[in-house]
This record gives sequence, C-alpha cells and structure tokens, in this order.
Amino acid sequence: MSRDTRKPAPSFEPAAVRVDKWLWAARFFKTRSLASTAVKGGKIEVDGHNAKPSTSVRPGQRLNVTKGEDRFEIDIQAVSDKRGPASQAQTLYVETPASVKRRGEQAEQRRAARISMPHSTHRPDKKQRRQLRRFKEGQ
Repeated sequence: MSRDTRKPAPSFEPAAVRVDKWLWAARFFKTRSLASTAVKGGKIEVDGHNAKPSTSVRPGQRLNVTKGEDRFEIDIQAVSDKRGPASQAQTLYVETPASVKRRGEQAEQRRAARISMPHSTHRPDKKQRRQLRRFKEGQ
C-alpha cells in the first residue's frame, strides 16, 4: 500500500485579466482577435466606461457587451485567462435579470417581425426585378 505523497498542483488564478482575454475565455467571442476588435470598436463597457483591450477586469465589475443585436449586462464572478469548456466559462459571470428579460423581449420582437414579413416562394422574374430596381433607386 503505497500512499501518494505528491502535493496537488496549486491552482493559480490571477487577480485581474485583460478584458479581451476574459471575453475570449468566457466564450463571448470565438477568437481573441475578435474580442479585441469588439473592444476597440466600443462594443464593451467596463463599469459604464468604454474599455481598451488592455483594460483589466476583476471579480465584482460589471460589463456591458454588445454582440450583434444583443446587449449583455453581466457581473464578473471570476477571472480566467485560459479558455476552457463552456460549462466552466459560464461560471465566470452572471447575467443580470434585467438583461435576461430585455434580451428575451427583443428576441420575441425579432421573431414576430420575421413571421410578419412576406416571404416569397420563388425568385423574382424579369418584370419583378425591374420593379424592385426602380423601387430601390427611387429612394
């Protein structure tokens, strides 16, 4: 009976991480360069202020992330600079209830708008294409 006397590896969790790395690790963006581009484009706010890619984030801070038509308002629970499985990424943040409600309402509005829009079952013929072209050029 041999006992394993090895000590477990210490889990090093940084106190603060760059916002672009955190967004990538939390799986808001597929690549770090996409996260960095979003931050540079003003799509990310940290505690109400526009962030730079090098801005550090810590647990307890609030992030506003605009991704496409969706706007996430999240509170950071933990930081990580390594991308892990989605289940681990979801433990890094908590979305505010108001944000969840707002995103649900917006998704419902988009769904209703998509249903009410006319959808053609075929391609426009030559006459219809000319009408479309005249309509678009007239505006």
